[in-house]
Amino acid sequence: MKKSLTTDLLRSPLEYRVYLPPCYAEQSNRRYPVLYLFHGQGYTDDQWDRIGVDEKADQLIASGTIAPLIIVMPHDVSSAQPAETDFSRVIVEQLIPAIDRTYRTKAERLYRAVGGMSRGGGWAIHFGLTYWKIFGALGAHSPAVFHSDGLKLKALLDALPPDETPRIYIDIGERDRPEILEVANWFEGLLDQKDIAHEWHLFSGYHAEAYWSAHLEQYLIWYTQGW
Repeated sequence: MKKSLTTDLLRSPLEYRVYLPPCYAEQSNRRYPVLYLFHGQGYTDDQWDRIGVDEKADQLIASGTIAPLIIVMPHDVSSAQPAETDFSRVIVEQLIPAIDRTYRTKAERLYRAVGGMSRGGGWAIHFGLTYWKIFGALGAHSPAVFHSDGLKLKALLDALPPDETPRIYIDIGERDRPEILEVANWFEGLLDQKDIAHEWHLFSGYHAEAYWSAHLEQYLIWYTQGW
């Protein structure tokens, strides 16, 4: 379902989509973990929905493969770096509290994950490492790491408490854009260097929706581990 949040921090209301599991209306006393998914640059909040995340979640929940969850898909209208926009403030200070007020969520950090594709993967890394007290897991799918974050990643990783480091998943196609593939490999190497546990996958494929769609099942199974 399509929603919007009015905020003084952005030029226009923040639009977002919410996926609710099939059992949400029936099991009125149940609370659910929440996955925040960010789209790629030049696309909108419909991208994850359009490539099939709703249908895949329905299928995996129905089969008992994953636990039911809520998925929130915000619309990032900008191409700015995090320091050049208040988008991250709106997500953390306004959207997440609004979701927790409106829906029956499990509001603890261990039941809140963030992920994204391409630029959205950059946002996932930004949110997961900058706001580790809020997110218990981050998934970066073919991530386009922000230039401004690249300069800070070592310090952000060093600041993570060892016993509260979020779960981390990175994947990318072996035929992705060279500059994105190089940065993804660099980030994964940095995690290795600092001995930070993570899951890394170099799959066959390009920087394209067909690639991300093909891996939706793996993504959702990973996000919902322990839920």
